[in-house]
Amino acid sequence: MTAETTSAMSSVGSFRIRVAAACMAGATIALALPQPAAAREALKNFVMHEASQAVPAIDFADEKGQAHSLAEFKGKVVVLNIWATWCVPCRKEMPALDRLQAALGGPEFAVVPISIDRSIETAAKFYQDIGIGHLPIYVDVSGKAVRELHAVGLPTTLILDRAGREIGRVVGPAEWDSPEVADLLKPIIANEGEPIRRADRRQPARSDAAGPFARGFQWLKALLSN
Repeated sequence: MTAETTSAMSSVGSFRIRVAAACMAGATIALALPQPAAAREALKNFVMHEASQAVPAIDFADEKGQAHSLAEFKGKVVVLNIWATWCVPCRKEMPALDRLQAALGGPEFAVVPISIDRSIETAAKFYQDIGIGHLPIYVDVSGKAVRELHAVGLPTTLILDRAGREIGRVVGPAEWDSPEVADLLKPIIANEGEPIRRADRRQPARSDAAGPFARGFQWLKALLSN
């Protein structure tokens, strides 16, 4: 084994350790996020942004090794899920995401799961083992999606509008096939997202901008960037 190979393997292993640690911390941080009433029960760790946010360009490959990007999904409302087979909460929520895609997927909406596993074969085997039949298989073996999207843990799920901009996110697992999630997504798909934002703004304002939450969030971002 060459020195270069050993170094590369060490780098990948270190990255997975940092993400695994962030998974644990992310579950705690998620409890501090504001919750819109429409999804309070099913998405207890959901935050809807006051204004849509630009999403970095993310590249990933399908099961045939062909390259894809988020730009391909513009025009659709997207539930972008960052996950891995070694993340236990990710494994548990994947069937619910599959049912969500089966229920709402089409020209107006798509669930886009991006695995950060080391190979497409690993993700494909997991799909086969648990009977995932409606979701595409996408993999980002570089793990850049976690860093570029500032994911503080796995799973992290972004909701993107038709312009490809982030309008909200969930840190941690969620009941994606629940009626509450459908009630949240259907107005967004129908371009009626503003009433949801108004409902969210009625939640109590946070005052933790300079407190432990903000410091912890910045620490985790720095951890994943190293």
